[in-house]
Amino acid sequence: MSAAASAALRFTNLTLGYSRHPAVHHLSSEIPAGTLLAVVGPNGAGKSTLLKGIVGELRPLQGRIELNGIERRQIAYLTQQSTLDGSFPIVVADFVAMGLWREIGAFRAIDRRARARVEAAIAGVGLDGLEGRPIGALSGGQLQRARFARVMLQDAPLVLLDEPYAAIDAASVRDLATLVRRWHGEGRTVISVLHDLEHVREEYPLSLLLAREPVAFGATATVLDEANLQRARHLAEGRAEASAPICRHPNGLPHVHPAPPGHANPRETPPHA
Repeated sequence: MSAAASAALRFTNLTLGYSRHPAVHHLSSEIPAGTLLAVVGPNGAGKSTLLKGIVGELRPLQGRIELNGIERRQIAYLTQQSTLDGSFPIVVADFVAMGLWREIGAFRAIDRRARARVEAAIAGVGLDGLEGRPIGALSGGQLQRARFARVMLQDAPLVLLDEPYAAIDAASVRDLATLVRRWHGEGRTVISVLHDLEHVREEYPLSLLLAREPVAFGATATVLDEANLQRARHLAEGRAEASAPICRHPNGLPHVHPAPPGHANPRETPPHA
C-alpha cells in the first residue's frame, strides 16, 4: 500500500496559532491510518492547538492539513472536560444521545432503534442506571464516561481525545483506556493529548513530542527518551541550544516519518539562517 493511501492525516509545513502568534509551527508528518498516537509535550507546547487545527476550529497560518478519505464531520472530538458546562440542565441519556446529531439531525426524534444504541453506549461505559441523572450531579469520572459514550455513538474513523484522563479516578482511567484500545483494534485512528508519560509508554505504540515545534515522532520508547524530553523542556523554557534555532528554516522542517522501534527519530536540525 502506498504511503498516500495509508495515511489518515498529512501535515505539510503546518503552522497553527492565534492572532498570528504561532502555537505549533513547521510540522510536516504523516499519521498512518489505524494509528494509536499520543501527542505529548510541556504545557503550552501546542498539543490542543493541533487537535483544533485537525477538526477545523483553527485555520493554518501556514502550510496545510490533509485528511485522506475522511470528512471533518466524521471526526469524533473529545475536548477537555473543563470546556463543558456541568450546570446545563440535561440528563445523561439526552447528553449521550447528542452523539447521534450528525446522523439524525438536530430536530429529528430519536426512534426506538436509536434509543437502544444510546442505552448500549451508556451501559458500555458503566453508567447503566444513571440515564435520568442530571450531568451536573455526576462525578468527574462519571461525566467523562458519559462523554466517551457520546463519542462511541459517533462511530467515527478518526477519534481525537484532548486530555481524556485528566482529574478522573483510577477506575475510570482503566475502563476508558480499555475502550480506547478497542477503538484501535477496530481500525480507527485515535490521537490523544496526554500528560502521563508512563501511561503513554504502556498504551501507545506511537508518539509525537511537541514543544511548539516537533521534537520527535515515532516509536514511543524512542520518542520519550531522556534526550528528547530534555530538548522539549529547553524549547518550552526558551533555552534551546544554539545549534537548534526555532522557526528559522525558510521552507519548514524536513518531513518527519515514524521511526521503527529502536531507532531515534528526533526532528532534524534545520540549517542556520
